[in-house]
Amino acid sequence: MDTAALVITIIGALNWGLVSLFQFDLVAWIGGGQGSLISRIIYGVVALAGIWCVSLLFRDRRVALTE
Repeated sequence: MDTAALVITIIGALNWGLVSLFQFDLVAWIGGGQGSLISRIIYGVVALAGIWCVSLLFRDRRVALTE
């Protein structure tokens, strides 16, 4: 789940980079506009992934060493 959330969050960040640099919203282009149901679902999934990634900041980072 952590890996999937990170990948989705990275994709969302790249989309925001495209918006910033080129004024091109890839999600809106794929989904048929910002207000379309598909685009809103994608934006929602990216938001949920970002919220999940916040939990990564507060987890115990100790890694068990195995021999």
